[in-house]
Amino acid sequence: MLGALVQSAAKLETIDERLKQCRISRRSFLVFCTSLMVAAPYGLALTDKASPEAVAAVLGKVVRPPVIWLHFQDCTGCTESLLQTSHPGFADLILNVISLEYHETLMAGSGLQAKQALDEAMQKYAGKYIVVVEGSIPTGAHGTYMKTGGRTAMEVLADVGSKAAAIIAIGSCASWGGIPSADPDPTGAVGVADLLPDHSIINIPGCPPNPYTMLGVILQYAADGTFPETDEQRRPKFAFDRDIHEHCPRRAHFDAGNFVKVYGDDGHREGWCLYEMGCKGPDTHAGCSTRHFNEIPDVWPIGIGAPCIGCTEKAIAFKVPMFQVVQLHTIAAPPTSFAPITTTRGTVSPLATGLVGLGVGALVTGGYVASRQFSKRQDDDNAPGRHTDKDLGA
Repeated sequence: MLGALVQSAAKLETIDERLKQCRISRRSFLVFCTSLMVAAPYGLALTDKASPEAVAAVLGKVVRPPVIWLHFQDCTGCTESLLQTSHPGFADLILNVISLEYHETLMAGSGLQAKQALDEAMQKYAGKYIVVVEGSIPTGAHGTYMKTGGRTAMEVLADVGSKAAAIIAIGSCASWGGIPSADPDPTGAVGVADLLPDHSIINIPGCPPNPYTMLGVILQYAADGTFPETDEQRRPKFAFDRDIHEHCPRRAHFDAGNFVKVYGDDGHREGWCLYEMGCKGPDTHAGCSTRHFNEIPDVWPIGIGAPCIGCTEKAIAFKVPMFQVVQLHTIAAPPTSFAPITTTRGTVSPLATGLVGLGVGALVTGGYVASRQFSKRQDDDNAPGRHTDKDLGA
């Protein structure tokens, strides 16, 4: 494909014109063609097209999935986390993979301009856009704890969400309420699924979640229009299918019974297990132990010496006290005692010696009989059972 482009130098002007009509840059076109060469064995083959122009015509029918990003009761930490990605980087994500139509933190417009941008995106892409929700939705006092453009967060979500193809709830707040829902929960904070239970929703909890989980979900949708398989809490299984404890780098210390007792003690300095400090890793499903943040090793709570607080679990995070020990669900529990390495030397009694000798004698006799019984010579008269009546004095 790329070779055809090079050989068709005379047609480049025509191709560029076609790409401009399709609103596709030449760089994106080349990257796409390269990806086709890699993906061809998997059936994503446009390589049977006769010319670059034919490929460009097909690309003109491809629309990057439009995304509307809503902010409610949040700290913007989920957006900040997503800004730190590098493969693909955030710029590539919003310029080449998706079409970010509305994002209150990143957009230049505000006030009436922002409201118009939202309305236009909803009207233009009705039934096709993805809504990303960041932050919990306050329901207390009829939702008056938060209003945007004169509408409560509940009204905005109901309006925008009802016309969406799917909704991604990013962060613990949008997934199930997060920090705002902690007791006494004055605003009545809830997650997206609590208000739109029958809608197609993907929950990506975390405070903040790992950005590559979000990218994985978006890239799959952009590639084939599907979402990954989810668990009973609507979390993508590829990122939440096992607990942190299974692959924790401190797991060996847990199995050996080496636990930190006090912050700053020798065990803490040596990287011992933080279970007794209230680590929620054994009861928290997330990929933090294998997918670190900012692509730097050990950039996650346990990696820097702090216990996991279970931020991806609705029943744990911001509900179970930070230093309270959680129940173990693993087969291997930490040992409470260990077998001694050395034992004291004793004496062997005459009775034990006699019993051992008797046992050895029995084994030797049995082996001798067996060796005769299983003779390799046919009609061996020395083998047991070969005696005749004459031999027995009959």
